[in-house]
Amino acid sequence: MKTDFDIEKIIDKGIITNELDYERALIADRKLRLLAKDDLHFKNLRFKLRDIIEKYENSEWSDADKITDKKLLESEKSERIAELERLFLENRKKIIRKQLKELELTQENLGLILGHKSKTYMSELMNGIKPFTLRDLIVINRLLKIEIAVLIPAFLSKEDQTKVQEAVIKLGKPKIKLTSDDLVFS
Repeated sequence: MKTDFDIEKIIDKGIITNELDYERALIADRKLRLLAKDDLHFKNLRFKLRDIIEKYENSEWSDADKITDKKLLESEKSERIAELERLFLENRKKIIRKQLKELELTQENLGLILGHKSKTYMSELMNGIKPFTLRDLIVINRLLKIEIAVLIPAFLSKEDQTKVQEAVIKLGKPKIKLTSDDLVFS
């Protein structure tokens, strides 16, 4: 999983360039729909994101003659990856909230501990709108006693898999293989 996925980066770029980011943007749009009810910041983010999504759909999916089997397969794979990422983030959020409740802490208290003064920013982190830093996750691990494997995604993007596999081939070490479990996407 691309652990630094940040919706605002896509909004700043103003463009979606691949199917996986498109699927991630669709999931983000659904999250933002809920958050936008209570916060103008999220409403504005969603408005901008929806415009970018629409541009991508118009350029990539509006002409039925250009939709190939390969494109459909890529779309299905990207949708599966984005959904696994969503489930990971949702599970992480639930576990963090459960531990906070047991320790009689609020999300706002955690934000203060992590050095995040904005309630909105902490909400973005918890909801996967912005990524936690590695430092944040280590503090959460040690403070809330949550396994690091629950906090840090172990997914590898296709691009990362390819780079690792190419490096292993260059080394000429046939015993070294990238594990291919459900968390590694092919």
